[in-house]
Amino acid sequence: MSNPEIMYKSPESRTVDYQYRDLLERALRHGTTVPATMQGETARMLIAPQLRYEMSNGFPMITERDLSGANFTNALGEHIAFLNGARTQEELESFGCKWWSRWLTKEKGEFFGLEEGEMGGGSYGAAWTDFPLNTVATELPDGRMSYRSEGKGFDQIEHLVRQIKAYPYARTHVITPWVPQFALQHEGLRRNVNTAPCHGTVHVMVDQQNDALNIHHWQRSGDLPVGVPFNMIQYAAFGLMLARLTGFTFDQMVYTFSDAHIYERQYSHVEELISREPKKFGAVVLAPEADGIENIKDFRPEHFAVEGYESHPKMMVPTPV
Repeated sequence: MSNPEIMYKSPESRTVDYQYRDLLERALRHGTTVPATMQGETARMLIAPQLRYEMSNGFPMITERDLSGANFTNALGEHIAFLNGARTQEELESFGCKWWSRWLTKEKGEFFGLEEGEMGGGSYGAAWTDFPLNTVATELPDGRMSYRSEGKGFDQIEHLVRQIKAYPYARTHVITPWVPQFALQHEGLRRNVNTAPCHGTVHVMVDQQNDALNIHHWQRSGDLPVGVPFNMIQYAAFGLMLARLTGFTFDQMVYTFSDAHIYERQYSHVEELISREPKKFGAVVLAPEADGIENIKDFRPEHFAVEGYESHPKMMVPTPV
């Protein structure tokens, strides 16, 4: 079937995509061993691999394990929460994302000078919708410096959509969650973010010849068997939303990692995943309830419908993060 945002091939015409499965195998078999990660566990890593998805061949929701149902809803809920500036556990849960509590503990918050359940000024939602224009430095009792935002910041998401509409063929459709003074940490600097952003730097390009929207997403750090499949859903959905609001067809998503890795506790799970034969991608479309939406912040998980998705059984994969 086809819809205005993505011109999907018929299910019969789609081909099985092995890119994710092959990346898992490459990382497991040939990745560089990192004996001492920040998470305190050995890992295997690849530097700067890339995936390239033609959206006509189906929505890139992996089929090696089942990501439908609550998994899909949580992924969309997290992304939409960040588009709306969410930076607390309570705000995330209001959009349907329930999986951040293990990172937003009282103990971890105290380490970064944050309240329990708070993500901090350098988190995704804060950086995307309230990027600091002015920051003030405070010297802490231990001699370190800590930076905080002062005053109203810049809404990257709002202005990205406006710029695509006004100057679609510009090369400057870029957003980033990375606020250096909030994300870096050393003996003289305490960061202002609970979890430094792992993903979310996006360059949107409109192919002038075909009036097609393309996304290049860069991921600083990618937990291949756990976080990455959900991130792939999120940025493909982001392209779907942008296509609806700007009138272009979403054609291609290119996905570049800087550090792609698998943790030691995940090795046996990855062995199982790569033993499973991938299936053809299904489709994700905007439901009729999304008709009339004019602001990207008004999308909700229930506005997305999964069609023709077939996968292997669900699998819980552990992560030390």
